[in-house]
Amino acid sequence: MAKFVLAGRADCPHLAKAELLADALQGSLPNFTVHKIFIRPEDWREWLDSTCKRHGWKHDESPLVWRELVDRGGKGMLLGGFSDFLEHCQEYYSISSDMTSEMMLSVAAENLQTKLSQAVEELRHASFIKPLHIWISSALSPACPLLIPNLLSAEVFPHDAAISLHLLDVDGDEEGLEGLRMETEDLALPLLHQVKIYTDLEQAFHEADVILLLDESLSDGNNTENESKEEKKKKIKNISDRYREYGQLIDSRANKEVKVIVSGDSFVNLRCSLLVDYIHSIDRNQFVTMATQLENEAKAIIAKKLRVKPSDITDVIVWGNISGSFYIDMQRAKVFNYDGPIKGPPIISLSSRKWLETDFQYLVRCQRAAVASKICQAASMSAANGILTVLQVWNGSCTPDKLISLGVLGPGGHSKACVQQSSRVQFQIHIFATTISQMV
Repeated sequence: MAKFVLAGRADCPHLAKAELLADALQGSLPNFTVHKIFIRPEDWREWLDSTCKRHGWKHDESPLVWRELVDRGGKGMLLGGFSDFLEHCQEYYSISSDMTSEMMLSVAAENLQTKLSQAVEELRHASFIKPLHIWISSALSPACPLLIPNLLSAEVFPHDAAISLHLLDVDGDEEGLEGLRMETEDLALPLLHQVKIYTDLEQAFHEADVILLLDESLSDGNNTENESKEEKKKKIKNISDRYREYGQLIDSRANKEVKVIVSGDSFVNLRCSLLVDYIHSIDRNQFVTMATQLENEAKAIIAKKLRVKPSDITDVIVWGNISGSFYIDMQRAKVFNYDGPIKGPPIISLSSRKWLETDFQYLVRCQRAAVASKICQAASMSAANGILTVLQVWNGSCTPDKLISLGVLGPGGHSKACVQQSSRVQFQIHIFATTISQMV
């Protein structure tokens, strides 16, 4: 079967002539099919360069004609331009075109008008769709591909019919982002409206409803204990410069009800604190740091000690600096399905309270590094899960008695650690929050 693709500027007379010739062949030959692609004049050069780069072709004019050797979408063989297509038709099918120049111009004008009308109609339809705009920074980090499939789901965003995903990576390459965009579209998720990629901050955070900041690369994610003062100073300066710019852009471009989550293994409280320093028009309670990953790591250690599942442990509270000096509070913690004399969800009561105050705290601090050393990369799966948990709570997608830890701005700015109930969370879900401070 002969399958041809004709692509060109919508106002191109040669495309019009090739189109009518192809229509004549398709009408008279049973195994001849043609697919037409009309591109707006202002978009033609970019489309042509992108298509030729993808296929490894060289072509400079309109139209572009190729033959598909398999069903549409498969690998194609470049035929060339209008003259090449006309010559091919004469040699293989003994048919030519006698269309006059006047007719060519008339059909080209009609094609352009049709394309413009279609564009107007597409914009009209798009105006009826109000997608949720989610921005992810450092989108090439290992956590992002693990985050996306579950992020674009009704479980996390039960009240939204469509999601526009914006993938930003200032330190990444466009080819990597393009691959991530293609893979995301290949998921064919019902909520996904569109995916856009960015390698600079020129359009960053426009109309953002949710912002997930994964910028671990700014601090390298390494242990800061063995660093010199100069190295630490340099890292903090890089973080300060980037997050100062983030804060200003979010304040001026994002929606006023935006939800911002900062995650990572280092300088997490500092990064969120720097953000809110430059926020003037958005409620600062909408900026949080993710502590659920740390909370879940603590649950895993306790569960192993009690020989239950990590999900059987609830109400673990994190105090302090999430990525620095913190304390895991087990006073309100409960355990379910414990094989002991007491049935039900009792408060955790280990024989040695000293273990909870010493060895347990040390084990939690080492847990993430131990995982990373085993898998030779950051603990991305648990990080993605932690972010999703925060979003589910924030969007009211969990039980009313759900309790998690978050880093939020304390009363009076950089104050002592405090317990706060977030007014932004629906269904009266209680959130025990650590205070964001400048601790690094």
